[in-house]
Amino acid sequence: MDEQRLRESFARVAAYGDDVPLFFYSHLFLGHPELRGMFPVSMAGQRDRLLNALGRISADVSNHDALVPFLRGLGRDHRKFGTLAEHYPAVGASLLATLAHFNGTAWNEDVARDWTEAYTVIAQVMTEAAGEDEKQNPPWWGATVIGRERRTMDVAVLRVAPDLPLSYVPGQSVAVECEARPRQWRFYSMANAPRRDGTIDFHVRVIDGGAVSSALARSVGVGARLRLGPPVGTLRLDMSSRRGVVLAAGSTGLAPLKAIIEQAAGLGDPPRTHLVFGVRTAADLYDLVALEKMAAQWQWLTVTPAVSDEPEYRGETGTVADVIGRRVPLSDQDAYICGSSAMVAATANRLKSLGMPQSHIYVEDFGWSDS
Repeated sequence: MDEQRLRESFARVAAYGDDVPLFFYSHLFLGHPELRGMFPVSMAGQRDRLLNALGRISADVSNHDALVPFLRGLGRDHRKFGTLAEHYPAVGASLLATLAHFNGTAWNEDVARDWTEAYTVIAQVMTEAAGEDEKQNPPWWGATVIGRERRTMDVAVLRVAPDLPLSYVPGQSVAVECEARPRQWRFYSMANAPRRDGTIDFHVRVIDGGAVSSALARSVGVGARLRLGPPVGTLRLDMSSRRGVVLAAGSTGLAPLKAIIEQAAGLGDPPRTHLVFGVRTAADLYDLVALEKMAAQWQWLTVTPAVSDEPEYRGETGTVADVIGRRVPLSDQDAYICGSSAMVAATANRLKSLGMPQSHIYVEDFGWSDS
């Protein structure tokens, strides 16, 4: 497999944007109409995930330490859709047809062989992970909403109780489906470290055009039933590091970082931790009261709210990257960043420009278009 050739062929395909997943799913459903019922009526979310997954695979094709855990997570997560091992050949055939179509005259036997070999490995890793997971876990967990707080016009905090124990690591996420939006799954991070009673908090922000986020934040009430997928994600506290910790949160990107703070609180000697919580307006500081209580209880934790769109705010103004650059000592620190794509990229770049090594920076990109 020629990794550079594979990346170049994907770059040609990605340039066609939404036309790519449209072709792929049309090809798949025309050839295998029985698979259509596994997907939601609206395919917008699926289109985004297809390109994102292919981009991640082509970017990390030579980095097995990053790619294999990602693929194993995909394999486990796809169990919630009812995906079986016998579905993978059909998906592979449609994928190759899509890649060939959009590569045009650049598609040849060598490129076809590269992608065939790549997909063979992808399918093997995913099916093996799904098979192993099937021996230990259900494909999804039923859960009941037992608490709901509307914090702002666009943010709600849900507390849910899974029917069965759900084991996860602070920093991870699960896909969530509600009865109002069947077969539409959206990822949300657990906002707390595991509790003895097994309950989980989710911070839900309404995204423009987001059917699931709107339903969860505005319509779902106490007693509603949800489905939760298996935990995924690699954002987690480096327990072997003795460095201090910088946490950079954009809006509800706070959720996994709050879980990490709770995890650190359970350590015998918690690292010195500085959280910068960035929002657009002061009214968006939906969890500041709880964060200030945590900082008052734990002397090793500092919380700094940052407001970007209100110059008159009586506190730190500017983006998360701006405030970290001004306020947070970065010598001998690890950084954990979570929020929109723009916020994550800007903050990571600022930290690197200030001398923080890439190996000390951990990110979770929520993919929002705004911060």
